[in-house]
Amino acid sequence: MKINVLGTEYTVSIEKYDEDEAFKRCDIGGYCTALTRSIVVCDMRTYEGLEHEPVEALEAYTKKNLRHEIVHAFFEESGLSGNSSTIEGWARNEEMVDWIAIQGPKIYKAWQEAGAV
Repeated sequence: MKINVLGTEYTVSIEKYDEDEAFKRCDIGGYCTALTRSIVVCDMRTYEGLEHEPVEALEAYTKKNLRHEIVHAFFEESGLSGNSSTIEGWARNEEMVDWIAIQGPKIYKAWQEAGAV
């Protein structure tokens, strides 16, 4: 699928754990590559070691990872990622990205309830 990130088209794919060696090599559930404008997320139902987890939880985890990588794409396209000083800068900070990915749907819902969207 394709998504629009601040006017730039990104390709988004959800892959099985064994379809992308980066998942195992880097111990990750997804990644965003600004150079190729792509986001790849692991279908967590196929992630090694999570076979016994509830399907609903794994599907929610996949969506959370997708939101996380989309936030990275927005930071990249806005210039914030490259201009936050270092590789450890705030716009590349995984806790910051996770906070937005986790709280974003709740914030959006509150905006909707308030008529702010």
